[in-house]
Amino acid sequence: MKIVIAEKVAANAVQLLRDEAEWTVLTHDQFPDGLEKALADADALIVRSAVDVNEKLLRGAHKLRVIGRAGVGVDNIDLEAATKAGIAVMNTPGANAVAVAEHTLALMLSLARHLNRADSTTRAGKWEKKSLQGTELRGKTLGIIGLGRIGMEVARRARAFDMKVLSHDPFVSASLAREQGIQLAELDQIFAAADYLTLHVGLTPQTTGMINEKSLARMKKGVRIINCARGELLDEAAVAAALTNKHLGGIALDVFTEEPPKNSPLLALENVIATPHIAGSTNEAQDAVGIQIASQVREYLKRGVIQNAVNMPSIDYQQYTQMRPYIALAEKLGTFLANVVSASGSIQEISIRYTGRIAEWNTELIRNAAIQGILNQRIAERANAVNAAAIAQERGIQVHEGKKSEGASGSAADVITVLLKTTSDERLVRGGVLHGASLRLLGVDAIDIEVPLSGNLIYMRNRDVPGVIGKVGTLLGRHGVNIGNFALGREDKKDGAEAIAVVQVDSPAPEAVLQEIEKLPEVHEVHGFQL
Repeated sequence: MKIVIAEKVAANAVQLLRDEAEWTVLTHDQFPDGLEKALADADALIVRSAVDVNEKLLRGAHKLRVIGRAGVGVDNIDLEAATKAGIAVMNTPGANAVAVAEHTLALMLSLARHLNRADSTTRAGKWEKKSLQGTELRGKTLGIIGLGRIGMEVARRARAFDMKVLSHDPFVSASLAREQGIQLAELDQIFAAADYLTLHVGLTPQTTGMINEKSLARMKKGVRIINCARGELLDEAAVAAALTNKHLGGIALDVFTEEPPKNSPLLALENVIATPHIAGSTNEAQDAVGIQIASQVREYLKRGVIQNAVNMPSIDYQQYTQMRPYIALAEKLGTFLANVVSASGSIQEISIRYTGRIAEWNTELIRNAAIQGILNQRIAERANAVNAAAIAQERGIQVHEGKKSEGASGSAADVITVLLKTTSDERLVRGGVLHGASLRLLGVDAIDIEVPLSGNLIYMRNRDVPGVIGKVGTLLGRHGVNIGNFALGREDKKDGAEAIAVVQVDSPAPEAVLQEIEKLPEVHEVHGFQL
């Protein structure tokens, strides 16, 4: 593997990757010909916030599999271009949670005790004790918008100051909040009650400009706001007006819509504390994010474990271990389908159904693997677990999923069913994992069959009449193709019996042999391929 670290990260993080035998690690000061050339044969790229990872840069990185962002924001990475190229993008949420939480409390204390003005006036030779009389955090109500890792760390520290903590986060259970001494509430309740309001949410269409003229009007007079999340959460003009008319008691900002801020109306106001996006910038936090992203990149390259990905589903190692055989099964089923469906039609629909315990999982990776198996047999561009769904969408292919926790007989067999519909054909296959690791085909259309999904296969559909097996075996033997396994299945139909066979052979059957088999009067179709 070759890993390019384009910006400075902790020395321990670099060493963690260099400890892997036969891995080449280049740091930011080791590619004199530029980043673009260094990435030409790289498997991984690690950045912070300065490097612009754009479509042009990615275009020449043909081997790149993963981009690691040492930090949370991924504004400097073109996610759409990375996804199309099949590159996983990971960040490190929570690695700097303590640093941001401590900075939030520091800003709260600064607002409560007028520390910035106390410092500047004392340095100017003044001794303004009376005008600098502050308030205590004890007994005050803190409203936390967003109860993720940072929000939770803020809450823990606020409780140590004997504050009452309210929070709004629709994705946190009431029981978890109660365990931490936090009361969940609606936004309007928090706005009406909070003496201090701190923001810890990501930037989405719903959160952009959430602190605006209307929401400010619902807040308690004198409330103080702290924002260490994203500058775009605030309507700066509305906040400036509320500060000017004293409805807001003060605001402390570590982030701005434009950074560095050049035209912000807030910087000219007295009751504003501003810091230059340094909430997560501690020695400990910078070490932590570097080591965390290096660990995540290593796990992905070595084991395929996807953690904190922003353009694909994330799973931990235990989940991946449990899911891995079914990811492989889905890809094999997709590959099998693509080879037995008529190649003359274009793909219209892919449907995946899960039965048993896998129906309770997050199945995005399994779904993507099935799509990947199909697309890689039918299109020129390579699909993988990152970009398979995006390629299907781009090509107008409908993808459906269905889940059923129990089988028709009441059993909980873990079965994946994949259907492929084209403009000229439609086929369905079923598969399962036996004995923990054996990937098995269990059926094609309505016909049951069991055969390992591996090696060189010949799929055949024929009339169920005597002598077919003997004729096929004789043809293969005459051409030196040895049979390892001959699996049969059949279904009685009103217009006669139809059968299928999946033959495992030790070496690929030449096309001429397949054509000879297909000329047999009993045989409807034959396909040879490798899994």
